[in-house]
Amino acid sequence: MKEVVVVSPHKVEVREVPIPKIENDYDVLVEMKSAGVCGSDFHIYHGTNPCSTYPRIPGHENAGVVAAVGKKVSKVKVGDHVIVDLIMTCGTCYQCKIGRKNVCENVRVRGSGADGGWREYFTAPEPEVYKISPEVSWEDAALVEPFAIGAHCTSRGRVVPDDTVLILGTGTIGSIILQTCKAKGCKTIICCDISDTSLERAKSYGADYVINSRSEDMVKRIQEITQGKGVTIAFDSACFKGSLTMIMQPGIVCNAGRIVPMGFVTEPEAITQAMINQRELDIIGSRMSCFQFEPTIRHMENHDFKLAGIATNFIKFSNIQEVFDHMDHPDPAVKKMVVLFDE
Repeated sequence: MKEVVVVSPHKVEVREVPIPKIENDYDVLVEMKSAGVCGSDFHIYHGTNPCSTYPRIPGHENAGVVAAVGKKVSKVKVGDHVIVDLIMTCGTCYQCKIGRKNVCENVRVRGSGADGGWREYFTAPEPEVYKISPEVSWEDAALVEPFAIGAHCTSRGRVVPDDTVLILGTGTIGSIILQTCKAKGCKTIICCDISDTSLERAKSYGADYVINSRSEDMVKRIQEITQGKGVTIAFDSACFKGSLTMIMQPGIVCNAGRIVPMGFVTEPEAITQAMINQRELDIIGSRMSCFQFEPTIRHMENHDFKLAGIATNFIKFSNIQEVFDHMDHPDPAVKKMVVLFDE
């Protein structure tokens, strides 16, 4: 089989290796069919992912077919269509015991701190493999993991129908957060970006208001939309140096409001205690997802999300270099790539 290895930043090899064998009674051998390309994969390739080590096989948005199972596997069978979780946890630490396994003190992340799915076959333990209906296309199945992120961060943010929501950044995750908030009944969602194309797409996904912060005063517009009150919750899915400070400006989030930053920017920002405590804001961390794969799969099967346009480019595994070419030469029209494995 073939596997794609980022040997070191900007150095990629496609290797021929043996297909893995089932070595554990509870292991599942997955033949890959599709894999999403995430911003974190860009960072692994460019050497800017603080959570990654090398050499590394990327890929944490993985969908495939069960090719073989260990003797004691009962949850899935050969031929089932499946999604593979990205987190591997110990199950015994404080975080695992309180239901926060996504931040397990011994967590390993498939495609980042452990090898991922950009290979034709790999094995995973049975608890990390979830069935999905064959009626969900492979193009859409690759989107389960990012939609699980939307479910997790909105759960962490305690989103309720009465919330007035701001989403800064309307790329893939911002668009998914938007749809998730709509599914939770939110009636006022404001999206902010510097791209009119992205904002038009956000409108098609249900945004009630859009703001181009390059040409409009974001604070002034939010004050107008909310009649001087500000939003009750803001998601920072733009994730650039200064974006968190930007979203914490007075006039954006109301007193007792919540802010959920989505990124891993390592550069410090000019945030003070007063900026948090004068309004008694909640700053809520959110990483990956926790117990959201199966509910998200059910939503996918029920057609609860508008998936058209979330992924914009579908690339054959045999043409994987095209993925890295887009990483080297970003194109604003390429919102999200999905790798489709050759039949």
